This record gives sequence, structure tokens and C-alpha cells, in this order.
Amino acid sequence: MFKLIIIALLACVIVFMAFGLKAMYKKDGNREKMARALTWRVAISVGVFLLLMLGMKMGWVTPNQI
Repeated sequence: MFKLIIIALLACVIVFMAFGLKAMYKKDGNREKMARALTWRVAISVGVFLLLMLGMKMGWVTPNQI
């Protein structure tokens, strides 16, 4: 279940990246929409990182043993 949440959040990051790209290439140049989309992308990315750190601490995710 934890891995599915991480995958869903990473998919959201990709969607918000696409929204930012779309806003950047529009002719009217709406910087506010682009900034909002990229802010969400960064916030979700930080959340994913923190969830992964929590998952490692709780034992839900284990790193590869090489």
C-alpha cells in the first residue's frame, strides 16, 4: 500500500510538471499559473522524500542490500 501511495504521488508530480509546461508555452504567458503548478510539484516532491524517509525509519521500505 505504501508503495502505491508513493507511485501515485510521483504521477501527480509528472502531471503538475505538464501543467507548468503548458502554462509556460501559452501565448499569454500566465506566469501565475506556471508558478502555482511548479510550487505544487516541488511541494509534492518534498512530501515524497519525507514519506520515503519515514518509510525507511518505520521499516516499510528497505534499501537494496548490495
